[in-house]
Amino acid sequence: MKLGFFTMPIHPVEKDWRQSLCEDREAFLLADELGFTEAYVGEHVTDRAENITSSIAFIAWIAAATKQIKLGTGTINMPNAHPAAVAASVAMLDHMLDGRFILGISPGGLLSDAEVFGNLDADRNAMFLEAINQVLDIWAGKPPYGLQGKYWNISVKKTLIEDIGQGIIARPLQIPHPPIVVTAVAPFSKGVTEAAARGWDPISANFLMPAWVKSHWPKYVEGCERASRAADAANWRVAKSVFVAKDAATAKAYATAPDGPYVYYYHQLFTKLKRSGRLELFKTRRDQPDSEVTLESICDKLIIYGTPESVADQILAFQEEIGTFGTLLYAGKDWKDRELGRQSMILMADKVLPRIDASVTGSPTEKEFRRGLH
Repeated sequence: MKLGFFTMPIHPVEKDWRQSLCEDREAFLLADELGFTEAYVGEHVTDRAENITSSIAFIAWIAAATKQIKLGTGTINMPNAHPAAVAASVAMLDHMLDGRFILGISPGGLLSDAEVFGNLDADRNAMFLEAINQVLDIWAGKPPYGLQGKYWNISVKKTLIEDIGQGIIARPLQIPHPPIVVTAVAPFSKGVTEAAARGWDPISANFLMPAWVKSHWPKYVEGCERASRAADAANWRVAKSVFVAKDAATAKAYATAPDGPYVYYYHQLFTKLKRSGRLELFKTRRDQPDSEVTLESICDKLIIYGTPESVADQILAFQEEIGTFGTLLYAGKDWKDRELGRQSMILMADKVLPRIDASVTGSPTEKEFRRGLH
């Protein structure tokens, strides 16, 4: 199992923006130092808690300070930006990172962002597909491009001066393009199937119940089979809210405190999803009444916390429940206590991951049997 990092992030609305940005930067640099293989950052324009407004800008800020970690957008909300701007910015970022870039994309889930960009009532899935198709067409094509769509038209026919470089949109360093991942937030996600059929890979969100995370694997297999592509569990990334402390009492106090960063995180999501009628993500069965879904039940099911030994055992049990996956994405939370926040990441890398690796036994055939592939 590889270890990665994913943060949306969610900070207290009263926290100084400069402080939260610097702490987010520090978390990414720490992940790099600790050997995390990859790290993703989300973006929202209209949210004081989820306050990184551009994942591309944030990654550009930290690119030169990182050494080996791959950095990814988690995600670019495609309907909210012009495809040509995305294509050019991502291409530059891939060069800045010397090819250490992963392109995470989605239709975007924050409704206030959709409203402010004028697409609240639009088919954002259709906008998403048109946008990414045009980005890929730009990179694969050449000027004057001549792309005609329902939402965007892209051409430099009138202004192209090719011999001096005018009218040319840059290509990324990685050919034909950086690896593409999509964040799956729906049970039995059809998007996972479509993504896999195009050669893209899924990230299962950390705010999904285990049963819904498990539902992503067969959808991924379905898409891979359609494309005659091997369905490799190493390509499946699963995000999880984890807190590790040196002693059980500290772990429980920090992870379950009503005013702590973990409960605050899920309070934010619970409030938003309840208002938008999407509580299904937090249900343990599809016919469960909304009234049974509480903040307490959500936190109890979705937060892993404890000593390194306990956390390793819980992650192994989680993996046994949903199936083998390639990368565990440690979900970043606000550093209400900076030292505990840092210590949790350090313990995760230095104590938890080695214990998980040492505990994984059995031949590939046995593992596949447990996954239900035989």
